[in-house]
Amino acid sequence: MSMEKSQPRPEPEGCLTAFIRMPVRIVVLVIVVPVRMVWDVLVVCARAVDRAVLRPVGRSLAWLFRHVVAVPLTWLGTHVLAPLFRGVFTAVTWLAKALCVWPWVALWRYVVVPLVRYGIAIPAAWLYRTVLTPLGQGLAWIFTRTGHGLGRLLTGLWRYLLVPLAHYGFAVPAGWLHARVLTPIGHALTWLFTGLGRALGWLAKALFVWPWVALWRYLLVPLVRHGIVVPLAWLWRRVLAPVGREIVDALQVCWRIAGHISRAVGRAVKWLAWNLIGRPVAWFYKCVARPVGHWVRDSLWAPARGAAVQAGRVARAALASARATVRQARRDAWYALVGGARPTEPGEPAVASARTLGSTTSASGAAPAPEISPRKRG
Repeated sequence: MSMEKSQPRPEPEGCLTAFIRMPVRIVVLVIVVPVRMVWDVLVVCARAVDRAVLRPVGRSLAWLFRHVVAVPLTWLGTHVLAPLFRGVFTAVTWLAKALCVWPWVALWRYVVVPLVRYGIAIPAAWLYRTVLTPLGQGLAWIFTRTGHGLGRLLTGLWRYLLVPLAHYGFAVPAGWLHARVLTPIGHALTWLFTGLGRALGWLAKALFVWPWVALWRYLLVPLVRHGIVVPLAWLWRRVLAPVGREIVDALQVCWRIAGHISRAVGRAVKWLAWNLIGRPVAWFYKCVARPVGHWVRDSLWAPARGAAVQAGRVARAALASARATVRQARRDAWYALVGGARPTEPGEPAVASARTLGSTTSASGAAPAPEISPRKRG
């Protein structure tokens, strides 16, 4: 109950509000629908551009900056500039110390300190201890005795001469004059000037203030209030505020209705585009392009790729064999021209030729090994 009482009650709608509501909403709807459709188209285009262009471009630029600028600069700063700056800083620091610090340190340590110590401090200490201290003690004793005498003299003069003279020669007559003469005269002048000021103030108010106050209170204020403020307030409360409120409400309602209309138009355009363009393209891709592509891949591209791979292998083997043959022919021609024993190929140790079991005949292509009986080996 308390919450219901605290909430202000809405004012009842008048005939003017009900009369202007529907025309205003119709006019605003006619004006807002194209704006809302253009706005929705711009929003869709902006989202598409952001998703298809701006984000990939941004990621590409970020990757390019990271791998082309940031990483080389980091490597350059870590491996080149930092050691260079460290060496330069060390050299400059050493040079600055050598030029600006160490000479002054040596001057202070080996010239100024001994000069001040043995030329000023030790003689000054001896002079203070031997001459100035006894002299100061003597002067202090003299000034102390003299000060005590002068203090007693000045105390006597102040107590027995200046204080009685000031009290009985100035303070007592001045107090009597203030109490008996100046105070009554001041009271009389205060009363006179107060009465005169009150009379002059009342006269000034009666001549210069009260007429303007009456003019302001009884003429200008009622005229401004009932001639300007009250009509303007009534016009604002009964005409301008309802019209403005209805226009704002109409804009909000029409903006929502225009959004529904724009979405419906967008769905219709999407349906038309899908049925006129998308569905035929999908059918063509699914029923024509994909089978043709699979057939080309399985029937033409795969055999051609296998044949190309096999031909490449055969060509590589033929090239390897030709290189080995040319290398062997070049080596044989060189040793035929130069002479000398032909060296064995590296990685092929000389082993005894194999023989067949139970026969003295060696295997095909192998030289016969010498036959030695176990008894002769013995």
